[in-house]
Amino acid sequence: MDMIVAFLKEQPLLLLFLVAAIGYPLGLIRVAGSSLGVSAVLFVGLAFGALDPDLRVPPVIYELGLMLFVYNIGLSSGPGFFRAFRSGGLRYNLLVGGMLLFAATLAVILSLGFNLPAAEVAGLFAGGLTNTPALAGVVEALKLNGASEAIQSQPVVGYSIAYPMGVLGVILVIQVLMRVFKVDYGREARQLKEMGGSAEDIVNVTLRVTRGDIAGVSVGELVKGKEWHALFSRLQRGDEEILVKAGTTLLAGDLISVIGTEGDIQPVVAFLGERANDVTLGEDRGTYDYRRVFVSNHQLFGRRLSELTITERLGALVTRVRRGDLDLLATANTVLEPGDRVRVVAPRDRMREVSKFFGDSYKALSEIDILSFSLGLVIGVLLGQIPVPLPGGGVFRLGNAGGPLVVAIILGWRERTGPLVWTIPYSANLTLRQIGIVMFLAGVGTRSGYAFFQTLAGSNGLPLFLGGLLITCGTATVALIIGHKVMKIPFSLLIGMVSGMQTQPALLTFSAQQTGNEVPNMGYASVYPVAMVLKIVLAQVILVVLGGGV
Repeated sequence: MDMIVAFLKEQPLLLLFLVAAIGYPLGLIRVAGSSLGVSAVLFVGLAFGALDPDLRVPPVIYELGLMLFVYNIGLSSGPGFFRAFRSGGLRYNLLVGGMLLFAATLAVILSLGFNLPAAEVAGLFAGGLTNTPALAGVVEALKLNGASEAIQSQPVVGYSIAYPMGVLGVILVIQVLMRVFKVDYGREARQLKEMGGSAEDIVNVTLRVTRGDIAGVSVGELVKGKEWHALFSRLQRGDEEILVKAGTTLLAGDLISVIGTEGDIQPVVAFLGERANDVTLGEDRGTYDYRRVFVSNHQLFGRRLSELTITERLGALVTRVRRGDLDLLATANTVLEPGDRVRVVAPRDRMREVSKFFGDSYKALSEIDILSFSLGLVIGVLLGQIPVPLPGGGVFRLGNAGGPLVVAIILGWRERTGPLVWTIPYSANLTLRQIGIVMFLAGVGTRSGYAFFQTLAGSNGLPLFLGGLLITCGTATVALIIGHKVMKIPFSLLIGMVSGMQTQPALLTFSAQQTGNEVPNMGYASVYPVAMVLKIVLAQVILVVLGGGV
């Protein structure tokens, strides 16, 4: 064993890949419906680091991984972060924000009550809420402010002790409270559907117009003032079939293809006529064809569909946009991103021209604009070095975690600036994020393993475990009680919000299994971006409040 340890000391890159190769598959193993995911890399790193205090991955490796991870998180969260403050999303995010402040307050009280080190408690907060970026921010803040390596290891110790119950504790709370509240998920799903708020798949329905009083009225005039979230695609009148434009007029007897969710299509059908169950427009592809096309044309990135005048230019219509695994209804305000796949309806003889317009190159989607990507990181790193004076003479910096994150959120929201496209393809974003977090977790794990096992066996081990359990279960319990009983949020939507508050996909999977529908996804998506950013900030605020080296 001594020879192996000595060899790994001399080969830090081999150590990095060995930890990743062991940890990543371990994270895929499910126990009671949940798994550690990529965080298993951290625990394997801790195990290797415990073998020898000098067995560690070089700092530059995990710092690079940290920046790649948080920058790509910011790029993908930017649009959702600002959108979350609009309409009903503001109410949900105020609840989640209040609960995260509550969790941070619990962490401070635990530190003062049990005399726990500030850095350990900040890590405890990150682990209890299963947020690796928050841990990364704390470690970076300590390093930036000259903390010793021993202190830099403390957040990792707290995080590692609290993380497992950060998942299992919330599952337990949900299981108990859904029985106490006697939740009927089926009834909630029906109520949400009636309110037009269910997370349904996008469908294509053929509508037969029966109203005679709309003869000669254009589609643009017809939809004005109505809160319809559906798209008109094709219109068939006799033997003629055309694509619907704003100026297209309707007549009784027309057949129209309407695209949207079932809940969104219902009011359109009720207003215009009835479903034509005996006819399905689109089956005949002789005149108009349809296909999914990759958006790889650099000139289209960050552009709204309304700016592209596709119908006027190509005689085509975009009906849906597939982003990752999610289908979005195409609207005039839909902004195209690298890697999107658009579903286009166009004259059969113009489909090649349409494909060329969008690019339709899979190869191009694997390429990243290195200029804009690197420039964004440069701006982020520089922002992270700006000192912000604090009361009492201290100084706060965003560091290599906070700086790139803040810049990426803004750039992700902006999409593009002139010729510079800030966003990157969805698949590339996920890949870089995954590589970055594995590098970071392997690095901090190996550097903190020795201190972790010493702490676990020492007098602080049990208080840290119980403290993490209190933060996790206490915050989840209060959030579910206030959300369901005071704010009257459906429990199926609320458990998705709590999963988003934890920024924990395993909890979202569990919630969806409990409800048997997609409603939890709505709650998760509505609060995830704000929860992600707020936890990164609050973890460092805990350090500042407790005077933990910042």
